[in-house]
Amino acid sequence: MQNAECGMRNDNVGVVGRREFLHAIAGAALASRFPRPASRLGKIGVQLYTLRQAMARDVEATLAQVAVIGFTQVEFAGYFGKTPAQMRAILDRHGLAAPSAHIPIEMLSRNWATVLEEAHDLGHRYLCVAWIPAEMRRTVDDYKRVAELFSRAGEESHAHGIRFAYHNHDFELAPLEGRVPLDVLLEETDPAHVWFELDLYWITKGGGDPLAYFNRYPNRFPLVHVKDSAGPPDHRMVDVGQGTIDWKRIFARRDQAGIRHYFVEHDEPQDPFASIRASYQYLRRLRF
Repeated sequence: MQNAECGMRNDNVGVVGRREFLHAIAGAALASRFPRPASRLGKIGVQLYTLRQAMARDVEATLAQVAVIGFTQVEFAGYFGKTPAQMRAILDRHGLAAPSAHIPIEMLSRNWATVLEEAHDLGHRYLCVAWIPAEMRRTVDDYKRVAELFSRAGEESHAHGIRFAYHNHDFELAPLEGRVPLDVLLEETDPAHVWFELDLYWITKGGGDPLAYFNRYPNRFPLVHVKDSAGPPDHRMVDVGQGTIDWKRIFARRDQAGIRHYFVEHDEPQDPFASIRASYQYLRRLRF
């Protein structure tokens, strides 16, 4: 009797196991027939440093052409003599938003409150320091002092409803006194008040892995610069999609990184408008 009961229990387990197996096969078949929709980028922006010469000639004509290409967002690198009200009116006329702007680090120490007020007028949600001068980054302690400056600026900007961010180059990836300066900045700044705009070209050129940074510092990268590299040894800058950077691999982890804004950039394009058009068209087609 005991053996019979055991046999019945074993048979039942076998039946349940077979049922679960068949359900799994059916689920897999259904998933293959109806695969998960591929993701795509929503709003795509352009960093106007790429178009700095055109902006210097004619701001409105440049922004009009940006909108015609299909961009809906821009990131400023200077305002070319326009007041916040004038620039906001131009943006509105062409259906553009400017969620972010690059600013020199010197602005953090003079009239910072005024800068924050003008950022509101332009619709900025982020102000991003684009460069640390060489004399401010000779040692790890220098980077720690910069981190303190960033945290103070970030706390004040937070009180004004603006997020403060820092944009990297490749020099922050070069080891200094046994530390990686970009890590120092990430670890020594207040994550509640300081964000980062990860330049995906410069971090690649510097030997860093964006995914490793997304994993170690999740949700710290609401902004990214999207520009491509032809690869080693010279890492020539090329239009997005013409180089070696694996955009699908990076953008598949955008939620972990906290990415909200994507800005196309090319520092020295032969034809700036052709360059941003090619990059935009590639990104619009990209699925990941």
